[in-house]
Amino acid sequence: MSRPYELLIFDWDGTVVDSVGPIVANFQAAIADLGLPARSDAQIASLIGLGLWEAMDILYPELGRPRLQALFADYRDRHPNRRLDHGRPFEGLPTVLEGLRADGYRLAVATGKGRAGLDQSLESSGMATWFEATRTADECVSKPAPDMIEDLLWETGVPADAALMVGDTEFDLAMARNAGVDAVGVLCGAHDHARLASCEPRAILDHTGAIAQWLVTQSQGAHPAG
Repeated sequence: MSRPYELLIFDWDGTVVDSVGPIVANFQAAIADLGLPARSDAQIASLIGLGLWEAMDILYPELGRPRLQALFADYRDRHPNRRLDHGRPFEGLPTVLEGLRADGYRLAVATGKGRAGLDQSLESSGMATWFEATRTADECVSKPAPDMIEDLLWETGVPADAALMVGDTEFDLAMARNAGVDAVGVLCGAHDHARLASCEPRAILDHTGAIAQWLVTQSQGAHPAG
């Protein structure tokens, strides 16, 4: 059976791991510690997928990035050993990803996390060796710019028409569109159906685990990938 794509690029938080709740809690703890004006859980959750500073620019435009960076540097200095809850893979998803690898798909990650956070989450999830290439928000311009995907395509040698982006936010899907790559949205993370649909993805699935069956349905008549 031919594969409709060669490279599957996954967002991380809200797509591979169930981490929206922990991320919001971590943000709220930092906001309270720093005495910043309160922001709702919904406001914070809506920005998951962006890089930290892009999200903070939206939450606190009146403070300016230099001031925010100084505040968070102080926060990190005062909490050097604070362990973050990076969430756990969605139930059954590791088995699905293993199956995709066995079927010959290559896997990659494009995430709004920083490198240190992604590496910790990859290690704790037991999937550190499953993804042949990864890009984070502190290595590239933040989503929805196409840079993360373009870097991954360059590293893997895969053309844009042989790659698929899978993500739970409009930032993921807009990044794919800007890179000329097909995308599928999933509803297990931060953004609702309407926000995902605004980016006109190939499909919107209830959860990431459904990607395997969707790929099977696309394989009929697809050009071989690889």
